[in-house]
Amino acid sequence: MANEVNNPRPRRQRKEKSKLLPALAVLFLFLFVSFSYYAYQIVYTPNVDTKDRDTYVLIPTGATYGQAMDSIEASGAIIDKLSLRFMAKLMDYDKLVKPGRYKLEHGWSNRQLIGVLRLGQQAPLNLTFTNVRLRNQLAAKLATEIEASEQELDSLLSDQAYLQTLGFDTTTVVSMFIPNTYELYWTTTAPELMQRMKKEYDKFWTAERKAKADKLGLTPKQVSTLASIVQAETIKRDEKPKVAGVYLNRLQKGMLLQADPTVVFAVRDFSIRRVLNKHLAYDSPYNTYKYKGLPPGPINVPDISSIDAVLNPEQHNYIYFCAKDDFSGYHAFAVTEREHINNARRYQRALTQRNILN
Repeated sequence: MANEVNNPRPRRQRKEKSKLLPALAVLFLFLFVSFSYYAYQIVYTPNVDTKDRDTYVLIPTGATYGQAMDSIEASGAIIDKLSLRFMAKLMDYDKLVKPGRYKLEHGWSNRQLIGVLRLGQQAPLNLTFTNVRLRNQLAAKLATEIEASEQELDSLLSDQAYLQTLGFDTTTVVSMFIPNTYELYWTTTAPELMQRMKKEYDKFWTAERKAKADKLGLTPKQVSTLASIVQAETIKRDEKPKVAGVYLNRLQKGMLLQADPTVVFAVRDFSIRRVLNKHLAYDSPYNTYKYKGLPPGPINVPDISSIDAVLNPEQHNYIYFCAKDDFSGYHAFAVTEREHINNARRYQRALTQRNILN
């Protein structure tokens, strides 16, 4: 008792401890709440702002974790980059990087975004191709849509042995590509794309279309070749069956097709607006002024309307046509050579008046 009276320190220490414990508890609670709130933000708070635009991220095959994260951040849609990287590590994304084309959705949390990336849930794309003339142009066009390089695609399109396994060669392979809209993934490889196009080609050439081609005395590839000429001759869809009828009439009569677009293709100068005698003299199997019948293959990738125009041609007796002198895009058709010469002269005068010399 005397010691306690003479030494008040223990009582004072107990009082200080009794005051310190509640303060520590408050501090611990504050830190816990703060950490919990931050953890909640990292996991569940929206961290993707697409600014009302479609936003995609491309992660190439073989990309590292760092490259993948750089691509995601480069989209400009990530609000808090640090929290995204923290969540990515937490969800082991650094060990589960998958290539692909991913669409970022506005309002996604870190957890939602990393979850999609981890699972490789790509956004499909719609592949289309139009206005293509040459194989290398086709390869270049396709390479802008999928991960496969232009070199990989061009290599397959130029490989005679490989193309034979698909039933084509280097002159006819472009007819395998039926212009349409195809849903596929960005990571589609060059061989996978070729197989897909062959499958779509076989699907397009139904028994009905094959029967119509057979009735015309043409194979599907020959139909595509003639369709490519029709497509090059007229931009008017309603005129295509009539133009197709002219060329079919000439084929049946054993006449030269004398199609200007085939000469342009042979010369490989697609800036030509007026075919001259020097062009007509060019020696090439694609020059239908020199060689009878169809050229070896298509001179472009004909669309479905052009193919169906050949399969469903207009029945008439026309064997000549030339562009109208009103530059409407339509053509003047003729049965006799004299009538055709008169039409052609009117058009040539119109070209000269407009100073179109080549």
